[in-house]
Amino acid sequence: MSGIVADNISMVFTLPNGDQVHALNNVNLNVKDGEIISVLGPSGCGKTTLLNIIAGFLRPTSGKIIRENVEVTGPGSDRGMVFQQGALFEWMTVEKNIAFGPKMAGRPAAETKRKVDELLQIVGLQDFGKKPVYQLSGGMQQRVALARCLANDPEVILMDEPLGALDALTREKMQSLVLKLWKETRKTIILITHSVEEALFLGERLIVMAPRPGRILREYELPFADRGLVESPRQIKASHEFVETREEILSLIWGMEEEIMGNDQELEPA
Repeated sequence: MSGIVADNISMVFTLPNGDQVHALNNVNLNVKDGEIISVLGPSGCGKTTLLNIIAGFLRPTSGKIIRENVEVTGPGSDRGMVFQQGALFEWMTVEKNIAFGPKMAGRPAAETKRKVDELLQIVGLQDFGKKPVYQLSGGMQQRVALARCLANDPEVILMDEPLGALDALTREKMQSLVLKLWKETRKTIILITHSVEEALFLGERLIVMAPRPGRILREYELPFADRGLVESPRQIKASHEFVETREEILSLIWGMEEEIMGNDQELEPA
């Protein structure tokens, strides 16, 4: 069985006061090799928890993650993570940040330099290699985070709200960069986002999750990621099919949010 399989994943967190939070309940998901999927849902639906379980940072209460016929029991070099905040070494230069993983893995210096130079070209930072990260804009820092992940050559890239802190214009440019990287590398990409528009634009498949406990509510097969490789983002996002699907999913998400707020109010003491 190739790709990634989430097999009946459940996750229960026990709080210090003894209460339990059922973050995920019986989640089943198959991700094919080379697929780009987006995961969307209201706050508290377990999106990031699921991503952390796939990454191997968390062990599920029950169920298992299978990657290429092997159960995931911890982090591995086959899976790379890109966080909302780049988690970069801000005092280091861009080059040194990108080279950090290969250096730790003991790869030859000349090979690492070639890889870093190649990645700087790919993410459009070829003129910024000597700059310390703290001097870069947020969008540039996320480009460095992507390049650093790619430098380790993972087969799967896990992205947890990687574009959420960016302004609208930079975010759209970064969305196009993610699609470009996906096309050129054909790596498997799983992206968590709170943005319906972003989830639609970047996912060949979109997974909508519902909360309490977190579970998969609906899946959409979408054409927009493939179209994004040859058409402009503005053209795609203005199309009738995109707008219609966006409104359908927004209604679904808003319905869940209103239900959550209603439940919270019911739990408040009179």
